[in-house]
Amino acid sequence: MIGLGRFGTAVASSLTRLGHEVLAIDESMELVQKWATEFTHVVQADSTDEEALRQIGADQFDRAVVGIGTDIEASVLTVLTLNELGVREVWAKAINKKHGKILERVGARHVVYPESAMGERVAHMVTGTMIDFIEFDDGFAIARTAAPSGAVGRTLAESALRSQYGVTVVGVKRPGADFTYARPETFVGEFDELIVSGATKKVERFAGLS
Repeated sequence: MIGLGRFGTAVASSLTRLGHEVLAIDESMELVQKWATEFTHVVQADSTDEEALRQIGADQFDRAVVGIGTDIEASVLTVLTLNELGVREVWAKAINKKHGKILERVGARHVVYPESAMGERVAHMVTGTMIDFIEFDDGFAIARTAAPSGAVGRTLAESALRSQYGVTVVGVKRPGADFTYARPETFVGEFDELIVSGATKKVERFAGLS
């Protein structure tokens, strides 16, 4: 993990909780000291310096996440350096589309737009039509939404939501009960929430029914 700002520390913390070994790198000694006890290894280094990264063992990792945001030059040079070190899969944070395109050209396998993604997510939730929303790069989305009136009191087979709206119901969450994977015979109650997936526009349209 390169860059210990809000995005970088959030990713590193999640990876640590999942049981992964994390090498965290930042130019700021203050940030390195702050997070020294939180991750497996926390090192102060210039991430654009190939030799410096090699000395701390960055070339031994299969995956790297570049969380540098405001310094676009450092972000791009870091991705380039990681590729030259032979890191197989590089994820990088971008602050806008132009930045993202440059990152892809210098070798980022995955480009993440956290501010844009969060803005989209909050916008959908503020409207009240969705409880949660995640959109992927290829126009595919997953949403958690209240069950529309046409589905309440019927099984999923009876309401035929997929044929009517082009979305797939992945699961059903009933208040006070565990999440259950959707089956044709799954009954939808008045206060149930549905987890649905499909093309973004179709998911948005479906959520607007509730």
